[in-house]
Order: sequence, then structure tokens, then C-alpha cells
Amino acid sequence: MANQAHLNPVNVALFVIGALMLAANANAALPGAEEMPAVDQLPVIQELPDPFLMNDGSRVKTKEDWARRRDELKAMILYYEYGHMPPPPGNVTATEIESKANDALDAAEKRLLLAMGPDGKVKFHLELSIPRGKSGRLPVIVKGDLCWKKIPEEIRKEAVRRGYVVAEFDRTELAPDKNDRTTGVYPVYPDCDWAAEAAWAWGFHRVVDYLLTQDFVDPAKIAVTGHSRGGKAALLAGALDERIALVNPNGSGAGGAATYRVVHPKGETLERVATNFPFWFHPRLRTFVGKENRLPFDHHALRALVAPRAVLSTEARGDLWANPTGNQQAHLGALEVYKFLGVPDRIGIVYRDGKHEHNLEDWAALLDFADVQFFGKSVARKFDQLPFPDDPKSFSWSAPMQAQ
Repeated sequence: MANQAHLNPVNVALFVIGALMLAANANAALPGAEEMPAVDQLPVIQELPDPFLMNDGSRVKTKEDWARRRDELKAMILYYEYGHMPPPPGNVTATEIESKANDALDAAEKRLLLAMGPDGKVKFHLELSIPRGKSGRLPVIVKGDLCWKKIPEEIRKEAVRRGYVVAEFDRTELAPDKNDRTTGVYPVYPDCDWAAEAAWAWGFHRVVDYLLTQDFVDPAKIAVTGHSRGGKAALLAGALDERIALVNPNGSGAGGAATYRVVHPKGETLERVATNFPFWFHPRLRTFVGKENRLPFDHHALRALVAPRAVLSTEARGDLWANPTGNQQAHLGALEVYKFLGVPDRIGIVYRDGKHEHNLEDWAALLDFADVQFFGKSVARKFDQLPFPDDPKSFSWSAPMQAQ
């Protein structure tokens, strides 16, 4: 039965992980920073690990069980992959630098400087495009890729036309996109073991802090998106912050919406990302190079942390580096969690033809999905069409039956 933890090799392996982690945590001194088993102490799990199997060897049966399992997964993912963030600073302030009308967008544009943290030492800019002539509170889409370029006007125009506020920030003001821990958040929080992706995700959270103080923002309709390495950060941000209602990683690849275990021959692997960009992730992740099957999780679990909130992965069939096949497997694995929680319509996947970019077609899919999730609108687009329908699942488990 799907709702039982059989003593097959996968479940035995996960039970061993649980036993090791319980033993490792027995003498833990700091919550959130407990020592966990080293890579060679972890068992081999060839398929995507069962997200429903808890560390004590029992299997999730209820939504309350899932809440506990979610905490376990979050702790493992932060420990092995991203490092730990400092708590919310609680002191985000905004200084308006510029405000102007953009008649071409039919929007008001604002440029702000946000400050936060000890003595307000963490600072980064935020740019807003706010629809004019719209009453009430509005949905917001936040993107952290201003370091590359501003979102093209044709995209912002479409978002504004549909009534969405567009918020953009430069994540590299929080942590540089290079191996340098002397600037941004690092010297302000010297005791944190976080890497760049975690720092960038923390930036999304601080934007949400600010947005929730604004009377033009609907607090229940905040979405985050990002492309490539920015998509990795957006997914982590949404997985950890339940104030974010919709998460949309685009072309995010390894360490994002795709898996480490299932990789296209031309796709981004753990070895490639750890070698080329070691500062994105905690050094512990590099110990799993060539031993990906010892990871006690994979990125179907990261995507599942968003549940029951909405998540949409947008991808391109020609973007082989972003691992389109592994992305489908992560989607299918996370879908089992959404099924268990009774909200399978809140997870979506959309592929287009083309290359590695975040274009108007991707944004149209995001806006359609947001229209459905936020306003219950009917759209022609389908969000459950698998790009590789003949690919078998990379796991044998399925969602448990909930106890009555």
C-alpha cells in the first residue's frame, strides 16, 4: 500500500538517515545549526528520496505530520546546501530616491533605498512599477535580477496592464556574485554560515517586509520570480517564507527547480555548479560531488516546501543546461506532496521552445498562473502538461492516504 513504509532499500536507507540525525542532534547546542552526518555516513538512495518518510522512520499520515516533516526537510536542506540565515531584522526602512510617472506603462515608478539589520548597515535598492487607476490592494511580483538589467518595458507593461505591481531589486547588493565575503551582508552578520543563494533569498524576504507596510499591496498576493541563478534564489525564498503566495523559478537548473540525481547529459550538474560557483552554496554541498545519491533530499523536496502555496516552474526545451528532464522529475515528486495536501492545482510546469532567457512568453505563463491562483480566472493555458510524457518517474513512492 502507498500509505505504508515498506522495508525496501529506499525506506531502509531513509530510516538510517533518521537514526543518524537523531543521534547527531542529541547533543546539539544551537537550534538550526545542529551537526548532521557527514556524506560518507549517509546511505545511498538511488531514486529521489521519499519526502514523506520522517527521520524517526515513521511515514507521514496527516497534515500535522507533514508540518513536522517540512521542518525536518528544511533543516537538512539548509545544513547541507545553503547555510543558515539570520532572523528577520524587524527594522526595514525605506527612503524614496525618485518618483515619476511612466505614461507608456500607465504606471507610477519609484526608486527606493531599503536599509535594515544592525544599525541599518544592510542596504539595497528597490524599484517599483505601480499600476495607475487601480483601486484597492494589488498583487505584486518581485524579481531580484536587477543586477543584470531592468525587466524589459514590454514585460512590465503587460504585468501592469493586468493590475500587477512589479518590484525589482539587485540581489548582488546583498551578496556579490563572486567569491568575496567582505561586502554586503557578510560582514554585518559574521557568525552566519550562509552562502550567496541564501543571502539573495533573504533579500526577497526583506522586500516582502517592506511591501507589507504599503497600503497598495495585497498581502495575500505576493509572488516571487527569478531567472537562472536568480531563479534558484527565488525558489529558496518562497520555500522558506510562507508570506510568499506564489513562487516561479525560471530556467533555474541545478540548485533550483531541477534535480541533482536526474540530469540531462548536457545539463548543469552538482559538480559543475560547485566548481564554477562555489560561493553560491555552503561548502558542505561540494562534499556530495560524485556522491549525489547520498544526499538525503533532492530538489523535489525544496519545491514541496512551498506547498500548499502555489509554485510554477517555467522552462525552455532548448535550455539543456537548466536540465529540463530533471526539472520534470522534481515537478512530479513535488506533485505527490501537493496531492497529499489536496491542492494539486497549485503546482504547475510550463515549457516553451527556445533558449536560456526570461522572456515575455515566460512572464505570460506566470501572469496566467497568477490570475488563476490569485483571482480564480479561467485561462486557456494548461499547467499540467509534461514536456517529456514518456520519461518514467525517478521514484517508486507515492503520496500516502491521509488518516481519517
